[in-house]
Amino acid sequence: MSMKIVHIIIGLNIGGAELMLKRLVLRSQKKGTFQHEVISLMDLGSIGKDLQEQGITVHTLNMSSILSSPVVSLRLYKLLKNIKPDVVQTWMYHSDLIGGLAAKKLGVKNIIWGIRNSEIDSNSGIAKKVIRQACAGVSSFIPSSIVCVANKAKEVHAAIGYDDQKMVVIPNGFDLSLFYPDEQKRERLRTQLNISPEELVIGHMGRFAPAKNHINFIKACLLLLDKGYRFKVFLGGRDVDLDNPKIAGLFANNSYKDSFVFLGQVQDTAVFYNAIDVFCLTSITEGFPNVLGEAMATQKVCLSTDAGDAKIILNDSGYHIPSTDYQDIAKTLEHNVLNAEPLQLETVAKKARLAIEKNYTLDKVVNDFEALYR
Repeated sequence: MSMKIVHIIIGLNIGGAELMLKRLVLRSQKKGTFQHEVISLMDLGSIGKDLQEQGITVHTLNMSSILSSPVVSLRLYKLLKNIKPDVVQTWMYHSDLIGGLAAKKLGVKNIIWGIRNSEIDSNSGIAKKVIRQACAGVSSFIPSSIVCVANKAKEVHAAIGYDDQKMVVIPNGFDLSLFYPDEQKRERLRTQLNISPEELVIGHMGRFAPAKNHINFIKACLLLLDKGYRFKVFLGGRDVDLDNPKIAGLFANNSYKDSFVFLGQVQDTAVFYNAIDVFCLTSITEGFPNVLGEAMATQKVCLSTDAGDAKIILNDSGYHIPSTDYQDIAKTLEHNVLNAEPLQLETVAKKARLAIEKNYTLDKVVNDFEALYR
């Protein structure tokens, strides 16, 4: 009989943790050794719907705010008692605490926590700080293991009191059957946007948030356009458009608007990566930067700041941006991309794909999680 794994997560809208949970559950379920169910403390979300459509049981507890935590904790306890899981895997602080306590009370022997943050954000709300510190306090006796998405996540959480003896690093993994170089996908989006095959396109992906550093990325591109370089910029992500006053303001005193293509939230990210030539990660902080791994898997020239484990992922198969300042972003692009030979860029791009094949395949990550279940 297959082992029953129950995943507990705060919600199932699109995000790094939610997407990794989906990939893990779907790939592992196919093998037949483990039976997965998912509990969202909030609502179903788009990822919950995807999971249901593919045969995974998803439960929702409709938590509306932190104040409803006691009621939701009781519902969760009753639900887990009914499911009788062999393993409970929780994702992120709130779920770690509520899910961990409920599973422990029920006598579940194997409780796996998940840490997705690589920075301890001093601007976190009081509730988040309290929950994180409570997790640190009970980490020595509630979880059997604590999975950190990045080495940096392990370091910073051990420093605030998490039990480092229980911590293991399992990075995100990438499905190489989805992310790979594909000329047809490249041609499709470029034709749609009236971009010629030879035109250099620099890409950036991520919802609009201070941590993603969009403003400095755009300022770097504007600086380079001002110097006479010619290229297009594709930006994907929620609220990354000219309706955003912070972005619109950058174009008030120049005529470079036409060099930028704002694509909004991109559904088929593999098409986006294929259509670009160069990918920039300019974040100030990250957990594990999925977008960097996806771009590398799609065989793109990648440049990245030292956010989360980006430096480790990129290693020597791309270019490191020394700071998050727009001048450093511009200098790194100018030196390594705009003044580089095409053959050199092709070699770097191929190296990026090989790095993902070697270290970050989805199958490797699924196997690492399954080893913790046994």
